Amino acid sequence: MTLPPAASPARASEPETDKSELIAPAADIFDIDGIRAELFAALTAGAAESEIRKLAVGILGRARDAGREVIATAFAAEPFGSRRTTRSYTYLTDCIVLLAFELATQHLHRLANPTEAERLSVLAVGGYGRGEMAPYSDVDLLFLTPYKITPWAESVIESMLYMLWDLKLKVGHSSRTIRDCVRLGGEDFTIRTAMLECRHLTGDEKLAEDLDRALWKDLFKGTEREFVEAKLEERDSRHEKQGQRYMVEPNVKEGKGGLRDLQSLFWIIRYVHHTDDVSELVGKGVFLPDEYETFVQAERFLWAVRCHMHLVAGRAVEQLTFDMQVDVASRMGYNDRSGRRGVEWFMQAYFHHATSVGDLTRILLTSLEADHTKGAPLLERIFKRQPKVKDGYKVIHGRLAIADDAAFLSDKLNLLRLYEEGLRTGLLIHPEAMRLVKANLHLIDKEFRENPEASKLFLDLLLKHGNPARALTRMNELGFLGTFIPEFEPIVAMMQFNMYHSYTVDEHTIQCIWHLSEIEHGNLTEELPVASTILKEGVNRRILYVALLLHDIGKGRDEDHSILGARITRAVAPRLGLNKKEAETAEWLVRYHLLMSDMAQKRDIADPRTVRDFAKAVQTRERLDLLCVLTVCDIRGVGPSVWNNWKAALLRALYRQTRRALEGGMEDLNRENRGTEARKLLRETLSDWEGGDLRRETTRHYPPYWQGLHVTAHVIFARLLRDIKDDEIKIDIHPDEDRDATRVCFALQDHPGIFSRLAGALALVGANVVDARTFTTKDGYATAAFWLQDQDGHPYEKTRIPRLKDMILKTLRGEVVTRDAIRPKDKLKKREKAFKVPTHITFDNDGSEIFTIIEVDTRDRPGLLYDLTRTLANLNIYIASALIATYGEQVVDTFYVKDMFGLKLHSQPKRDLIERKLRAAIEEGAERAYG
Repeated sequence: MTLPPAASPARASEPETDKSELIAPAADIFDIDGIRAELFAALTAGAAESEIRKLAVGILGRARDAGREVIATAFAAEPFGSRRTTRSYTYLTDCIVLLAFELATQHLHRLANPTEAERLSVLAVGGYGRGEMAPYSDVDLLFLTPYKITPWAESVIESMLYMLWDLKLKVGHSSRTIRDCVRLGGEDFTIRTAMLECRHLTGDEKLAEDLDRALWKDLFKGTEREFVEAKLEERDSRHEKQGQRYMVEPNVKEGKGGLRDLQSLFWIIRYVHHTDDVSELVGKGVFLPDEYETFVQAERFLWAVRCHMHLVAGRAVEQLTFDMQVDVASRMGYNDRSGRRGVEWFMQAYFHHATSVGDLTRILLTSLEADHTKGAPLLERIFKRQPKVKDGYKVIHGRLAIADDAAFLSDKLNLLRLYEEGLRTGLLIHPEAMRLVKANLHLIDKEFRENPEASKLFLDLLLKHGNPARALTRMNELGFLGTFIPEFEPIVAMMQFNMYHSYTVDEHTIQCIWHLSEIEHGNLTEELPVASTILKEGVNRRILYVALLLHDIGKGRDEDHSILGARITRAVAPRLGLNKKEAETAEWLVRYHLLMSDMAQKRDIADPRTVRDFAKAVQTRERLDLLCVLTVCDIRGVGPSVWNNWKAALLRALYRQTRRALEGGMEDLNRENRGTEARKLLRETLSDWEGGDLRRETTRHYPPYWQGLHVTAHVIFARLLRDIKDDEIKIDIHPDEDRDATRVCFALQDHPGIFSRLAGALALVGANVVDARTFTTKDGYATAAFWLQDQDGHPYEKTRIPRLKDMILKTLRGEVVTRDAIRPKDKLKKREKAFKVPTHITFDNDGSEIFTIIEVDTRDRPGLLYDLTRTLANLNIYIASALIATYGEQVVDTFYVKDMFGLKLHSQPKRDLIERKLRAAIEEGAERAYG
């Protein structure tokens, strides 16, 4: 026998939803009348609750899946239709909750004559209460009862929850009375915020109305300032945890400029202004019409991104990881164009919207300060005396404000002077002043840009006040920087889609300038002795700051960004006030800003030819000094973990050798002199050795050995070789703290492919090789030095070294087949698979006097070095040294090689064969890595 649903005032026939807000017809999303009829027609009297729940979950589950499919299909056709999409997911969830309630109250736990205590209201809270749901958002419910919960209400709630859980919905729930809600809301701002967005779903409507009145009368009223301060504190804490808005894998929900920041605005508006409609703030003068439109567009975009992320992942995810960025960009219709990938255009749009959210926050907080809803800034509370400001300015709540807007705008240069006054006084700029600047950016015209006084004011912001990054950040966020220097505008919020850069291009530039100012202030003397000394001794700061500001200005186009950037610098530097000679030097620095980094990391600086070629390119001590400082700041500005002692040691060595060559002449770089000096140093260090042993050691090695290693390595190899026996493998492993790496020295019998064998052993233990050199003694032994880092880019801890040594020995003895053992490790992580790096292989016979340099620029992956060296070994190519420079997902492996006869690779057919074999090894490994 089937049971029809009983009529009841506690039952809503369907959700109270504006059907025009849905992305598809309501009946297509969830035909609530049809599903209700199907559900109750299937029920039979006397069935066990578990059977009824199972039946209900089956019917509701199929309806839910069909509804999700309808919404997803409609959303794919309208990829920016986020408001209608979130409303549609809310409607779908409302229908399911409503029918679960009906089933629980009208069938499973039906009451003929409910008492006053047996009333129950179901409310949606949090984001669900606001009516904003992504595909896999949590379903937050409040079960409200008039008094202490009754057995009947407990049974209804339990049955509902079991059904919702069986439907795989992530339900957050609480059961409270009105008194509980007021008490707990007074103790916990998270609970208070959730209840701020209560929405009645079903059950006793009067109970929900009573709660709403109690909350506004007994909890919200009079606590506006307390609530605002709590939300701002919560926001700051969240930003610190999640990272700033310019981090390249942002958290769309919790990160700076993300949805939670927009929601915080909404909460504050509702709490303070008692409205759900942000557009009402235009009438109240809080937002201008275009600012309200910015709010709408940011909300629309961010919600669209979040919904697409959920659909791509098939679950709730909030971190916009690299692999997710590619999929979401494609779903939202961003295509490759103008030399940039669609995903980069997408992320640039994302960062623009994130910046807009920050602007809106400042504007709203200004209005709250004006009516004292928000407390004065911390700065004002700390300092009782405010700094004296120049005429035309005033201080409001500890912030620099404009005294008279009309007078301020009568002189266009005041737009720049505002930033100068902010740096001079150390005051934050008042949001109303920022608003005025943003609204009048059209005043920055050709005449303004070419005004010598404007150039001087701008350069003074960089050079005089000690905090240039702060000024640039302020100008950039308001669009001033890209308007004053139009060539800078294309790189604003431009994402570099790689794992190397942590920031957008404009933020990277500002970070570089911040590092330069830190060095100038003497804060990094111990960490950066060379750069600090250069700046202390004096350089042309105008050139350095302008070159650093413009060094990446050519990014994002088809042309090499260094060449294009130099051309742009040729036009911009004079406009910023540099004279002809200064502008030429700045142009050279931008054109060659990667030269020193490339030489240090991709070439063997122990080879005199490397230093000689670099010195010829640099030509003067002034250029060397400027380029060295610029290079240090550029690398440090890439991200928080990119700079290390390894890079520092390479750059220091290259700088000092080049400076010596420029000042003392190129003859100082003679190989023979260096070899003689190295042997002399070894004799002094091993003065306790017998004469015969010392003679044997100083004569058993060929010249490259003496030129390519430091005396500490020479001493280690001397001890390893002293009593070595045939077929014996000797290993010395020690941290090289000066280089942030672990140095492994091998001594063993020489044989073809020795370098590959050693590389394979190290790959097998998961070590990252950053530098390696092998040498052959005259009596048939191989000496090899490898510098390693662990997977996190750090030296191996001392406690891990014994196990590392044991694993290497097992591999070298053949107890493990390297090639077979490495393959399972070749897989890339999911987020890393989004990156495809084209392979470039070059041969250079001029960069070294005795070796051919093979440079392989390709996608990094586990086991790559082993694959490359094994390929070269199979072609009878002798590898003398290898340098490994890693840039996120990209790696440049540089090999100094000879053929089997000890000659350079002059034959073009031979080089073509080598390139084909290397490419084949790379492609075979890539197939394994990408699965």
